Amino acid sequence: MLDSCKLKSACNLPFICNKKISTAGTSNAEAPLADPGMYQLDITLRRGQSLAARDRGGTSDPYVKFKIGGKEVFRSKIIHKNLNPVWEEKACILVDHLREPLYIKVFDYDFGLQDDFMGSAFLDLTQLELNRPTDVTLTLKDPHYPDHDLGIILLSVILTPKEGESRDVTMLMRKSWKRSSKFQTQSLRLSDLHRKSHLWRGIVSITLIEGRDLKAMDSNGLSDPYVKFRLGHQKYKSKIMPKTLNPQWREQFDFHLYEERGGIIDITAWDKDAGKRDDFIGRCQVDLSALSREQTHKLELQLEEGEGHLVLLVTLTASATVSISDLSVNSLEDQKEREEILKRYSPLRIFHNLKDVGFLQVKVIRAEGLMAADVTGKSDPFCVVELNNDRLLTHTVYKNLNPEWNKVFTFNIKDIHSVLEVTVYDEDRDRSADFLGKVAIPLLSIQNGEQKAYVLKNKQLTGPTKGVIYLEIDVIFNAVKASLRTLIPKEQKYIEEENRLSKQLLLRNFIRMKRCVMVLVNAAYYVNSCFDWDSPPRSLAAFVVVEDMLEDEEEEDDKDDKDSEKKGFINKIYAIQEVCVSVQNILDEVASFGERIKNTFNWTVPFLSWLAIVALCVFTVILYCIPLRYIVLVWGINKFTKKLRSPYAIDNNELLDFLSRVPSDVQVVQYQELKPDPSHSPYKRKKNNLG
Repeated sequence: MLDSCKLKSACNLPFICNKKISTAGTSNAEAPLADPGMYQLDITLRRGQSLAARDRGGTSDPYVKFKIGGKEVFRSKIIHKNLNPVWEEKACILVDHLREPLYIKVFDYDFGLQDDFMGSAFLDLTQLELNRPTDVTLTLKDPHYPDHDLGIILLSVILTPKEGESRDVTMLMRKSWKRSSKFQTQSLRLSDLHRKSHLWRGIVSITLIEGRDLKAMDSNGLSDPYVKFRLGHQKYKSKIMPKTLNPQWREQFDFHLYEERGGIIDITAWDKDAGKRDDFIGRCQVDLSALSREQTHKLELQLEEGEGHLVLLVTLTASATVSISDLSVNSLEDQKEREEILKRYSPLRIFHNLKDVGFLQVKVIRAEGLMAADVTGKSDPFCVVELNNDRLLTHTVYKNLNPEWNKVFTFNIKDIHSVLEVTVYDEDRDRSADFLGKVAIPLLSIQNGEQKAYVLKNKQLTGPTKGVIYLEIDVIFNAVKASLRTLIPKEQKYIEEENRLSKQLLLRNFIRMKRCVMVLVNAAYYVNSCFDWDSPPRSLAAFVVVEDMLEDEEEEDDKDDKDSEKKGFINKIYAIQEVCVSVQNILDEVASFGERIKNTFNWTVPFLSWLAIVALCVFTVILYCIPLRYIVLVWGINKFTKKLRSPYAIDNNELLDFLSRVPSDVQVVQYQELKPDPSHSPYKRKKNNLG
């Protein structure tokens, strides 16, 4: 049994420890504080007992924050309506030195409001024994009301020295976009031995197939179900399936796997209700540690606290090549590594791992002239680099408007039509980070090996903001793999916020829609002129073409009758707002569809335009060599037997998948590179310094 330890509190915030450190043990309390190495602090947040009630119902929705040196390094999940919550969450924190205590703060989550403080405590790291697990009980206190009993928090901790490794610390962003703009970071460190740091250990690929016999939550005996997934701080929300108890989702998404032993995926099913809180249908969990790797598992999960089943496909695969390193150490400058990367994506390896399309290296060098976000006239900037759902970030440079990061990030490219997003934030203690600027760079527009100054834009990417950021980007990819990937459904960013009603956005989408309609009207006038023989040669050519290709097609539009239910005034307002948002989104989709067709012929993205030409040429050759009836026969057999050959395949339309890669006019403006001030040119600065 472990000897107990004596832990002291800071700032007169006491806590109780049920163990004391043995004087014969290997304690670091007597070790010099200026130790050259770093430490790994493994913490298991067990549970809380007799926590303070902060809600009207006499309960709370508690969650826990860990901080070191004023920086948040961990945030637990929220346990709803419970004063004795059980978390059993693990955190791995790298510590530069032991002077800074671990600060534990407990909050009550309030949706849409400021979270309520429930107490705090300190853990003195200098009093922990090295390499020995210790159970710790912390008494929560409020500095303003020291006599109040706020309950206790139980932890298990182990402190391990990490010798012979680099002291460079980088940050990994874990962001809960659905809840608020607040985020938390976990420190990760680079290894001199490996030259790269793989920030996640694997990928969890999840396909939500269907639900069976779900519980009816509406008065019509049906539900409008959707499903929420959570793995740590990663979240995904499925689309809503209206009026059904046996929904067919067929949605695929990926989570990052940070723990080698796996983790627990929390799954909840909900019924969507307009104008009021969504109804809970049921919950279930998936223990990833019980699943074998590199194998697809079909899971039929019984919903607890409800009715029905969910059917999933879950696959655990090895980690992708995602890393952070110093500017002095990068893959492409090493000739041997560069040759290996070029060989990996050579034309001869077309059918080797079709999902691995290419390699991206981003050098985040520095920024200049940033906006001052603090009252001191300075900022504490850090930089976030995002590629689809992969996001990494640099360290923070404090009190500086011209920070230098000098970091190199590498990503695997799964879709060459992805957009690299680089965002600069100002770090604020105990508050959400302030936005300083952002750039969006399509991978196909990147010029390899060129250091460029990108003008930072606002959040909507519609106009410039203050400052520039210097980046050097290299993209290596296999063109054949990239072309094939274009005909597969596009990966969705599952952390994006839901669209809200905006008068300006609604008007803009209406104008875009009007332009598309006018194009169709002008085309109709053009066709009508052919029938009026305004131009005899053109009318004669049209007559020959129409005679050969005349076909009759009929389409039927089925409309579901809407249920007439009595709603209160507030519910009607919410319903009207949802209808307006739906109209706004439909206008955007229709306008974007027309603009994408136009931009395909306008050569907005040459790669896609060439791909369309090649595809049309190949199709023409096939039609010339093979009779059309055989092609239709093969196509029909493929369509009718697809469900038999692959019952859980995700339906897709290759033409729509292709068009989804073509940017709309709005995206063209967002991706347009603004010209920087000539005074910010690195070459001019270098020349001035030499002068």
